[in-house]
Amino acid sequence: MIKRQLLQNLNFIRSVVCTNRYITTRLSTYKSLLLKHNYFSIDCRRVMSSGLEKLNVKKDPKEVSDEEWKKVLSPEEYHITREAGTEPKFSGEYDKFFKPGKYTCKCCGIDLFLSDNKFDSGCGWPAFDKSVGEDKNIVRIEDNSYGMSRTEVRCKNCNAHLGHVFNDGPKNTTGERYCINSVAISFDSKKSE
Repeated sequence: MIKRQLLQNLNFIRSVVCTNRYITTRLSTYKSLLLKHNYFSIDCRRVMSSGLEKLNVKKDPKEVSDEEWKKVLSPEEYHITREAGTEPKFSGEYDKFFKPGKYTCKCCGIDLFLSDNKFDSGCGWPAFDKSVGEDKNIVRIEDNSYGMSRTEVRCKNCNAHLGHVFNDGPKNTTGERYCINSVAISFDSKKSE
């Protein structure tokens, strides 16, 4: 019943978002369902993509306070990007998404990955064999949480947690697999590097 009510309101929501170029933090709760049914154009998706754009902030992204991030990110986006959380396997909107373009940081909008480097690893999260500019926008941090030894990857520009990188990727390329939370990235069909 809730899904039916939501679907009945999708056209209204789409017109508000696309007409006004404005999106509330609560709408991001429904974002994956809206994107699944292609209710937003790529241009409207870009408007939703960056937390800093929503804040209209002109300062260093690393100086944005937790309270400011909470105003523009959904609770799930905040938990994953600011508290190093992880979305459930196979739940992210970009896991099986393979359109040409680039992936940017959900929080600050900086370029992170190109679709040319995305592959289906079967791990349940979007996987890439390399980042834009050989990690020019990514920081690697040793992570020994949960009794595991891993390498965490964060956005160099705003310090958002993105996921982890492993050495079990395609051997014919870098041999690495960036395992990234869909919630931490946005897709842009305008490909650049």
